[in-house]
Amino acid sequence: MYQSKRANDMSQSTSPGRGAPLSLGAVNPAGFALFVLLILVSLPIFWIGHVSLALAWSTAEYSHGPLIPLISLYLFLREQRRLPPPSAEARLRWPGLVVLAGALALAGLGNLMRVPDIVTYAFIFWVAGVVLTLFGWRRGRLHMLPVFHLVFMLPLPQVIYWKLTIFLQWVSSALGVWFLSLGGVAVFLEGNVIDLGVYKLQVAEACSGLRYLFPILSFSYLFAILYRGPLWHKFVLLLSAAPLTVMMNSVRIAVIGVLVNNYGIEQAEGFLHFFEGWVIFLICVAILFGLAMLLQRLAPNPLSLAEAIDLDFEGFGAIFTRVLAIRATPALLLAVLLTGAASTAWQTLPATEVTVPARDPLLLFPRQVGDWQSYTVDLEPNVERVLAADDYLNAFYETPGERSVVNFFVAWYAKQTEGQGIHSPEVCLPTGGWEVFTLQEVPLDLADVGYGQFNANRAVIQKGLSKQLVIYWFEGRGKRIANDFRAKLSVLNDSLTMGRTDGALVRYVTPIEPGESEADAEARLMRFMRLSLARLPQFVPF
Repeated sequence: MYQSKRANDMSQSTSPGRGAPLSLGAVNPAGFALFVLLILVSLPIFWIGHVSLALAWSTAEYSHGPLIPLISLYLFLREQRRLPPPSAEARLRWPGLVVLAGALALAGLGNLMRVPDIVTYAFIFWVAGVVLTLFGWRRGRLHMLPVFHLVFMLPLPQVIYWKLTIFLQWVSSALGVWFLSLGGVAVFLEGNVIDLGVYKLQVAEACSGLRYLFPILSFSYLFAILYRGPLWHKFVLLLSAAPLTVMMNSVRIAVIGVLVNNYGIEQAEGFLHFFEGWVIFLICVAILFGLAMLLQRLAPNPLSLAEAIDLDFEGFGAIFTRVLAIRATPALLLAVLLTGAASTAWQTLPATEVTVPARDPLLLFPRQVGDWQSYTVDLEPNVERVLAADDYLNAFYETPGERSVVNFFVAWYAKQTEGQGIHSPEVCLPTGGWEVFTLQEVPLDLADVGYGQFNANRAVIQKGLSKQLVIYWFEGRGKRIANDFRAKLSVLNDSLTMGRTDGALVRYVTPIEPGESEADAEARLMRFMRLSLARLPQFVPF
């Protein structure tokens, strides 16, 4: 069955209009000029998105990004080769114009909010609108798979990125320790810290596996499209990529653990660490190929791997020249006018700057609050890098009348839509070996110090026999929010309505001493909280 289909495809690739070179007479100068103009007039409205992509692609997690448009172009040309040239009588072009207009509106909103991520996602919708406008609905919708593939070139929204990082760190750490135990290595896990006795390995952000999860997902998407087989085979190949990558990253961590345990901590650093990452990526690719071969064995008429994967590049040059034959339709002209109008409107709007309220630096926060005396501790460079705050305070307060100290931590950000922003302490706690024992939202009544009634996060964290009580929330523009997703939505809203995106993470921590109840530790936190919050608006304005 598949062999006859292959023969038919080969015959089609050489049929007239499907791969044959276009004659010079097929060139349509007016249509081609409109298409080029459409691209040019789109640049202003999507500019901050393009800049954001370039910056994201310079990082290790998204370094695969520049390859994604090329792969999408390959998929698009591949589909074009199997279809006749677009008909001049293509109908239902208006759905494409609707999608295009919606994408421009979304891009405008992203520009007003100063959120490049929104603009980049709007750009993909715009590309989809252009394809539907050029080809019409019936033909254009057949080309949405290459357009959707462009999603893999985009950075994840920050909140989702950190949530996924936390999850992958936890899974990779747990599975890595399990593999080490199977290998007979004595090991103990504290948060994201793997304790080997003499040595300790920290499963940091960079070890979560995200940097090759995204390329593998993109590869599996491409692989599933090129694979010749039943639809359920394609779904298996596509859905197996994520768990496979996580599993192999855990194996990588376990291998490093074995090497460190036997040969020293230097085995976890330098070239070997980098090399193992790329080896795991290639192993994942090889396993996907092996899975494809196994699935073919289950087919009634199995194909060889070379036959099962359609990697034919023949005739692409001729197909690519079809861009010269784009017809100057009224729909294309309207697409140019809509895009040009959106770009012009954005360029002519009065320039507005994000307002950053006047405040004192946290360095000047009082070292004595009531009868509480403090000392400050600088964060480690790697923690400070991940935090990426514009200003922070990490102070420990103690008083003779209390059993233990209170850690008062504030991280302040001037502009949360342009670069880094607040993320949950859940990101950093496991890195220090702490495990979140309980976490819940609790109501606080601090109206007596001007903070009103609001919900905060209350957590009990544990490392070994040590326990700590943590209370934290996201402070921003006179609002207190416990949930980080709601905090991000509040930033977007206030960017439009107030012109402000500043905010802070406010966190209080105190040990739960042996023989002390959580209620006693919480009472100590609340006593200091009331004293310190009365001073905080000077440094974190409402």
